[in-house]
This record gives sequence, structure tokens and C-alpha cells, in this order.
Amino acid sequence: MKRLYIGTLVLVLCQFFSSCEELIDINLNDADPRIVIEADLNNLSTTQVIYVSRTVPFNDTRPNEVVENAEVRVTRPQGNSILFTYSDEHRGYVNRAFSVRENNTYSLRVTVDGELYEATETMPMRVGVDSVGMLRENIFGDTYYFATLRFQDPAGIDNYYKYNVSVDDRPMKFFAAFSDKFNDGLYVTHQIGSVDNDIEMTSQVLIRRQSISASVFRYWNEIQSTNPGSAAPANPTSNISNGALGYFSVSSAEEFRFDFSNYQEMTTEDNL
Repeated sequence: MKRLYIGTLVLVLCQFFSSCEELIDINLNDADPRIVIEADLNNLSTTQVIYVSRTVPFNDTRPNEVVENAEVRVTRPQGNSILFTYSDEHRGYVNRAFSVRENNTYSLRVTVDGELYEATETMPMRVGVDSVGMLRENIFGDTYYFATLRFQDPAGIDNYYKYNVSVDDRPMKFFAAFSDKFNDGLYVTHQIGSVDNDIEMTSQVLIRRQSISASVFRYWNEIQSTNPGSAAPANPTSNISNGALGYFSVSSAEEFRFDFSNYQEMTTEDNL
């Protein structure tokens, strides 16, 4: 087996949910307010943003309340603690000169009203892509367009991947997270589409591919596996302490642009 055929299954799963790149809405099964921390640090920019909010009751239609009085710090491998400052523009905590490196370990500390929330993550190595392409498929009578990314999965190493997608300059949305559990060491093809199925022949598509840790994969995998019919779905497992919701990720990232107006006919067999 030289490919991972994930297009149909992931598309069916992903049609039922849509999650923003950084700011996400979680349907909670808790009545009591809880802190939500969303920290996705990566190597694409030295400007990093961490979001801190407080949940509202489950039946309340308001979005989470932004927390503006938190103290947010990230400790680098050298041991120096870097402060992130609240920004009205981002509605989050920003540091404009924070770079991350592969195989380095970073620790997050967020203090809200005297309560401390912590997490530690090591940035995974980037798994490079060998080639990219575009694919059209007919699924249950509907036409779907996918970008294809082909790569050699490193053997003997647990690897996890996350994809966000922007179509025609619209905000990025989470598409899928994958593990190499069943294709360790193989040559793999990931088919990446849109949760809204809004990729057309004229579309410009930006795909962000991130190499993530096992704990971050678990978080996003639980989101994509959520039963949409559940009245009060379980909260995805956070890697942050003290009962906080959300996640802390330090990822190796890469972006790919696709111009579907230059689409060349491919078939699924081309992925072999």
C-alpha cells in the first residue's frame, strides 16, 4: 500500500463541523464557566497570538467572553520567560518577536484571577512534501475538488499532521488531523479539501500543513470525531492543566498555494 486514501471518509466527517484556525467555538457540556486557552505557536511568523476566554452557560447563545486581565508567558528552552501582552486588535495576547525551533521544548503559563494554567510541548520535526497536485472526484453524485500532498512518512517515528484550509482568501478553517498509525514508513498521499465544499474550478486555495504532537492530535481528532447529533458533546481533551479547555501547540508548519484555474485532470489512480 503506497497511499492513504482519506478523501471520502474525512469529507463525510468534516461536513458536520467547522472550526476556525485559532478562535474556536466549543459546545460545552459544563454549566460552570471555564477558562479556554488557544495557543498555536508555529514557525511561519515571529508574531504569535494566544487567546484566553471564559465559557458561557451551555444554553447561552453568546460567544465566549474574552479575558483581558490574564498574565500570559511562554518559557523558552534557555529558561527565559517571555511575556505576551493583550492586544485589542487581535483580542488575544501577542508577542511580535517570538520564534520557535524544531525539537525545542516550550512551556506555557497563564494566570487568571490567581489560578495558574500550564502546558509543555516539544516542537516536532517537519515532514517535507515531495509533490503536490489537484484532484476531482464524484462522491454520491456531487463533485469535490482536492489538493493532494505526497510525502515519505518517516519510519519508526510517530507522526501527526493537521491541515487548515483557506478558499479565495476567506478565513482559514480546520479540515482534518491525521496520524501515521496505519502507514508508518510508507509513501503517503493526503487529499485535502474544504469542509464547506466551496472549492471550484476557479478557486485559489491556501493549505497550511502542520506537524503536531500526539496530545494536540488527540485534541483535534476528538473534534473531528464528534457526533453532530449529540445534544451535549464531550469537551475535547486538553493538554493544559487545572481544568482549562483548549490546547497548547508548538508546530512545524508549511503553506501551499493552489490555483485550481490551472487544474489538470487527475484520477484517484494517479495517487498510487
